[in-house]
Amino acid sequence: MSRIGKKAVVVPSGVTASVNGQTVKVKGPKGELSVVLVGEVAVALDGGEIKVTPRAETQRHRAMWGLSRTLVNNLVVGVTKGYEDKLEITGVGYRAAVQGKNLQLALGYSHDVLFPIPDGIQIATPKPTEIVVSGIDKQKVGQVSAEIREFRPPEPYKGKGVRYAGEFIFRKEGKKK
Repeated sequence: MSRIGKKAVVVPSGVTASVNGQTVKVKGPKGELSVVLVGEVAVALDGGEIKVTPRAETQRHRAMWGLSRTLVNNLVVGVTKGYEDKLEITGVGYRAAVQGKNLQLALGYSHDVLFPIPDGIQIATPKPTEIVVSGIDKQKVGQVSAEIREFRPPEPYKGKGVRYAGEFIFRKEGKKK
């Protein structure tokens, strides 16, 4: 039995949810999201709760059960609170700034890196060495954060690069004379 899948997703007040076949749509104060669930699970709206159940007791059905419940929960949390990722930039002269619809990154290359901000995502730079990526879609926020980090991942000798806030970078000692 899936411990996560057994729990029903509670739809809070101010949020409307609708289930049409395998499609779950959720509308809240921050926006509207939808997801199409796999055929291995059945989804139903009971009062103020969304319940996901497996159609059979095979390994795949049980695996999709927990995943599907989590995807539905991510929709509800996204339209009520939203998601946020913080990135830190470490290195001499490394900085970030938002210019219009682009994020400009100076990461030690001979040129500045321009990253176009996708629709549905907000990027803020409270400090030149800090980037805050926020939005209602958890997958999109994580993908954008990963793409920004990929421009200059943290290196193990000096720790220079872009890293998630609170991420531990294993440091190496370097050459000895």
